[in-house]
Amino acid sequence: MQQITNLGDIVRADVPDHRLVIDQRDAARAVVLTAGELRGRIAAVARGLRARGCAAGDHIAILSANRWEFIASYFGIMSAGMVAVPLNFRLSRDTLAFVFEDAGVRGVIVDAEREALVPAELPSWSMDDDGPGGFAALLDAGPFAAVTPREGQLAKLLYTSGSTGRPKGVPLTHAGQLWALRKSYAGDDAALAARTVIVAPAYHKNGLFFTSVAVSNGITFVSMPRFDARAYLQTVAAERCTLLSGIPTMFALMAREADLVASLDLSSVTTVTIGSAPLTDALLERVHALFPNAICLNGYGTTEAGPAVFGPHPDGRTRPGLSLGYPYQDVGIRLVGGASEDEGVLHLQTPAVMPGYLHLPAVTAARLSDGWYDTGDVMRRDADGFFYFVGRADDMFVCGGENVYPGEVEKLIERCPGVAQAAVVPVADEIKGTIPMAFVVRHPGATVDEAAVRQFTLANGPAYAHPRVVTFRDVLPVASTHKIDRAALIAEAQAFARHHRRP
Repeated sequence: MQQITNLGDIVRADVPDHRLVIDQRDAARAVVLTAGELRGRIAAVARGLRARGCAAGDHIAILSANRWEFIASYFGIMSAGMVAVPLNFRLSRDTLAFVFEDAGVRGVIVDAEREALVPAELPSWSMDDDGPGGFAALLDAGPFAAVTPREGQLAKLLYTSGSTGRPKGVPLTHAGQLWALRKSYAGDDAALAARTVIVAPAYHKNGLFFTSVAVSNGITFVSMPRFDARAYLQTVAAERCTLLSGIPTMFALMAREADLVASLDLSSVTTVTIGSAPLTDALLERVHALFPNAICLNGYGTTEAGPAVFGPHPDGRTRPGLSLGYPYQDVGIRLVGGASEDEGVLHLQTPAVMPGYLHLPAVTAARLSDGWYDTGDVMRRDADGFFYFVGRADDMFVCGGENVYPGEVEKLIERCPGVAQAAVVPVADEIKGTIPMAFVVRHPGATVDEAAVRQFTLANGPAYAHPRVVTFRDVLPVASTHKIDRAALIAEAQAFARHHRRP
């Protein structure tokens, strides 16, 4: 892989008959592709786009659930020297219309369910159309040599979720993304023996990067179009998966399926990586209970600066459970604005950092300076140099003059007996300014109540951070990226504040 310069050319060529992709979009009729077959379809996408007049540098969007056609299109677009633009199909029609225009999209590869979201003036190829205008006809079988990118050439354009406004375009280069990918590359026989499941949406950085890790290493992976805890667990057991990657919400939902877990053999799993949202001690314990033979790693990355930030300690020291790891040697790290040099907002400098937000020079200037990216994530560094996530700087709120980081309070609440999951948001208060409100999911059969949660947090954490209001839910709302939908909870908290007084 060291000689590869195009991100679209990373599927291993040395094992053409190795079973690589198991597409379970239709579980009853799974589609299996070898590495050689996937390489052939990637080439066919590249040739087909070129034959239809698309040129190097053109922005080609993908609007689809997870399936093999998405994977082939993603790598095929980049192989042809074009820019892949995977889109979140859960965005509103108006927001997607904005993204199509903002990105300068020249064509769209789409599944049947989302065809109506594509602007009529854009050329499109439906994955479910076998006719002359569909994806099947777009494929042009034959050899194709991946384009050699020029310095700084873009590989893909990702869009942030837009939870605080319109989505922002994040351009990423071939060279930067390949640099990040090499941190997770082995390409050996052990990788060929590994098996995994990819269910994170392919339009999201987590799903895209884990897919790239799998195809570059030759890790056999099951592609699922959506997350269902029971189906996921059954697939892990049936396919004897060895490594898993996901976000905390996924594993919290799996942990609730105690009856199913008891009936499955999940002993094949040896590594679990959890990222995209904070990990807690309580969830760590539940993951170990689900997969007793697995080590659990707390991952970290951002869309703007990539996933290659932290790794193992250079002295071989054991990584603490909640630690993100130790910075890679060639990653620039600094902590800004904290009370000491070992705490503050994380700024990063790596080859994977974006060149700047698309069409947003003022926003770029606020977050990017001399190649240093302000992540907005507050971090803490321990005496051994391991890093820990404290909270989002923009999630932090002030209660009675004290800074409260919701992630820290959530970790505390989830240690309370009977609590399975918690989310904390601010509520306006005439005395304190804002106070913490907790949304809590109980363990099945647990009877923990509001008083117990408040007493536990007062006894085990700072008094100013304890939740003044606790409300219980069967499940917490989930956004399109499978993360907790904080915007929905904040709206509910605001409604609560308008109609209630705090205890």
